[in-house]
Amino acid sequence: MVSTRSHSALPGAIGLREQAEALAEAMPPLVTEAEHVASTIAQGVHGRRRTGMGETFWQYRRYREGDTASSVDWRHSARSSHLFVRETEREAAESIWIWRDGSASMDYASDFAPCSKKDRATVLALALSSLLIQGGESVAPLGHGFTPAPGRSALRRMAHALIDNEGADEDSAAKSGSLPPAERIPRYAQVVLISDFLSPADEIVAQIKAYASDGVRGHMIQVLDPAEEDLPFSGRTEFEGIEEELRLTVGRAQNLREAYHQRLEIHRNRIIETARRVNFTFATHRTDRGPQTALLALYGALSGAIAARKAPRAGV
Repeated sequence: MVSTRSHSALPGAIGLREQAEALAEAMPPLVTEAEHVASTIAQGVHGRRRTGMGETFWQYRRYREGDTASSVDWRHSARSSHLFVRETEREAAESIWIWRDGSASMDYASDFAPCSKKDRATVLALALSSLLIQGGESVAPLGHGFTPAPGRSALRRMAHALIDNEGADEDSAAKSGSLPPAERIPRYAQVVLISDFLSPADEIVAQIKAYASDGVRGHMIQVLDPAEEDLPFSGRTEFEGIEEELRLTVGRAQNLREAYHQRLEIHRNRIIETARRVNFTFATHRTDRGPQTALLALYGALSGAIAARKAPRAGV
């Protein structure tokens, strides 16, 4: 699908690369904004119902080679013909990979929005990373060669990856593609995809199916400018593509509105239907609205998926 654009407001770069270069000395505005957004809905650190060092009982499991004699619960084992180990809960790190679309279409900002789609997507990605790190999880930017890690250093790494990607070299261009990278993610990990998802639906569907086939759970946030959602233009208007050399001048732009809405809905529903089938979540966020609601929903979906996968199994 080709995104419909208005020529009236296509702001240039706002110095994100320069901000990234100064990250060691001072947090750039997008990082500061992201941490402020995260702080307004911080959930705190909670147990993830996973085995490890700790005092809270989780479950019994059968003894395995390599377990020590001190780990065996002899009282419980005496009731059975098998040996059982008593496992406890820990604050453990979940592997979560985050991808933010860095393509040219994400630079769009109409007169109806306070920021570009890319800036809002960056704030959402960094704020989510901050929340997850506060909760003891491990995060990594997808497509940049990093493995998930916990702590403030992981947030700084994420900021560098998301902000310092404006280079013109081929490697930077590949990392800024409009589709999530075809990168293998460890089974049972989670991936967060933040984009306008205006690339051809077939290509988007193929990529999320590939992730799902590897056992990866996914969450998708579609970030759109209000002009892309509403097509509020009237009268003579010239539309131009950002990623394609396309121009269209119409005398009565309002006459396109109904057909445009239908096409956008068909495109989005194709992605949503596939996402549901492969157990991905999907939500849409407009840049003329605050990021807190979208962030809370995304963080809730991630936390719920983590808790569900790590819940104790019934029986022993």
